[in-house]
Amino acid sequence: MLVLSKLFQDFAARLCSPEFLQDARHSDHPTAFSRCRKLPLPTLVTIMLTGMRMSIQAELDTFFAHLRQQAQLVHEVSEQAFAQARSKLSLTAIPRLNDWLIARAEQDRFVPRWRDLRLVAADASTLRFGLRASHVKRAALADQILFGLFLPGPDLMLAASLHSVHERGERQFLFEHLDRLSPDDLLLLDRGYPCRWLVAVLNQRAIKFCMRVDNTDTGFACVRDFIHSGANEKIVMLRAPDKQDAIDYECPRKPQRVRLVRNVSPNGEQRVLMTNLFDDTLYPASCFGELYHKRWGIEEAFKRLKHRLNLEHVTGLTQQAVAQDVAAKIVCDNLQALVVASRVIMSPSVAGRCFVPAN
Repeated sequence: MLVLSKLFQDFAARLCSPEFLQDARHSDHPTAFSRCRKLPLPTLVTIMLTGMRMSIQAELDTFFAHLRQQAQLVHEVSEQAFAQARSKLSLTAIPRLNDWLIARAEQDRFVPRWRDLRLVAADASTLRFGLRASHVKRAALADQILFGLFLPGPDLMLAASLHSVHERGERQFLFEHLDRLSPDDLLLLDRGYPCRWLVAVLNQRAIKFCMRVDNTDTGFACVRDFIHSGANEKIVMLRAPDKQDAIDYECPRKPQRVRLVRNVSPNGEQRVLMTNLFDDTLYPASCFGELYHKRWGIEEAFKRLKHRLNLEHVTGLTQQAVAQDVAAKIVCDNLQALVVASRVIMSPSVAGRCFVPAN
């Protein structure tokens, strides 16, 4: 708990720092948040990080009542003042605050490892924001897609982005986030992601992966042959990516060596998992069922954001406001996840690999 307390103290200090001020200023307002007002930058962001679920004025009045330790609501800042202040907040301010939080959680060892690898799940979820008709400039669309990279161990959202429902799809969203991953990460993917060019890109970048591939729509002949073979595991070669895909994604146009592993779920469902973890001593076939199940954490995270934090309730009509609200609720959820993670301690016998419940 002392570690968590220090983390929160440093998080609060970060909100007041010159570095965050630079991140927070919108490019159209280079001198924003310089003057002393009723709603300075740290207060503005803190209000947004409460996970605003009521009307804006109700949230503001409740926040300032808590700040003054009063039971009655305190009308100190108007909804219009809030809207004006948040319009000067850059789109990168809160995501970069989340980057700081994730880095600090890593430093304080809140992020466990699976066999010395950091697990990262990727997925997307469709959102329908509660927006009324308007004629504001750069108005947000009601239907959008939220893509996320998620750390299943501590239940932290590593990164997230909003996309139009008309964009190219989840594989493209993942490709745009691959710079967030390193060779020490293990990417967990569901059946919607497998394709030859993505495997080539991941191998080219030395990113480890485990993805489910028993969807017949993938078109992997080697997977169909493996399913019918009855084998528990097999190393196979995927055909090279198509010429245009190789050009578009700058990946090698050559066959890719992968390992297929059969897994049977507790209800008898057979899954086929594809990976580039070839060492069957470090990564025996028996470990992949439990590994793949850890991907489910991102599904629960989307559900939690939508229902507990009311993600689709937004406090503005512009795309900028919607993106800020989504980013703020992700940080809010991450802060709550760290509170939960603080209730576990590191086991000396497996330091750096897993957590065990505190006594």
